[in-house]
Amino acid sequence: MLDTLLQHLGLSAFSLKGFGPLLLQGTWMTVKLSVMSLLLAIVLGLFGASAKLSKSALLRIPAQVYTTLIRGIPDLVLMLLIFYSLQTWLTSLTEVMEWDYIEIDPFSAGVITLGFIYGAYFTETFRGAILAVPRGQVEAATAYGLSRAQRFRFVVFPQMMRFALPGIGNNWQVVLKATALVSIIGLADLVKASQDAGKSTYQLFYFLVLAALIYLVITSVSNFALRWAERRYAAGSREAQR
Repeated sequence: MLDTLLQHLGLSAFSLKGFGPLLLQGTWMTVKLSVMSLLLAIVLGLFGASAKLSKSALLRIPAQVYTTLIRGIPDLVLMLLIFYSLQTWLTSLTEVMEWDYIEIDPFSAGVITLGFIYGAYFTETFRGAILAVPRGQVEAATAYGLSRAQRFRFVVFPQMMRFALPGIGNNWQVVLKATALVSIIGLADLVKASQDAGKSTYQLFYFLVLAALIYLVITSVSNFALRWAERRYAAGSREAQR
């Protein structure tokens, strides 16, 4: 199938020209970066959504500033700002504490940067999902004597996920594609591996198309998993409607 598609695109017979291991390592790096960034973004999103829904202005205002600033500045600009500011702050700290110089590796910097950026988007996704949970069910759980943590675990979270999954799926796709930006800070991801292979063989277009196809495969598999998750979380609501 891949060979046929490449031929339709005007490319010669499919060949990795010895760069298969490099592309495989780049693909694995992209998947790891995407998953770790997604987990960090989800954690930040849950905290951010809770803060924006809090009655305390000390929590609401910083969360509002966070989501407004992050969503209003281009991802590439934010990535460069966060990456270089992190290294600058860490260098200043090591000088003050008289520690040995510590350099942030590109993978950790990429995870922190992407997680911080898309945590703002997950904040709005989770905030909307929490607001969609019927207030009466939360009040009923309170009347039964459930603690705040128990109400979130047994009542709010399962229903919130049903409303949040479409947004989570969309954000995941964006996070996955945004990993391509991390190549500018030196991470050997799929995009950088494709560029290196393309420049070495003078067939940059060939390897970039191959990278695009690999991204398409990953997103397609992700879509199947997300649709399964949506059906799972929607099962209870379908039973209740019968």
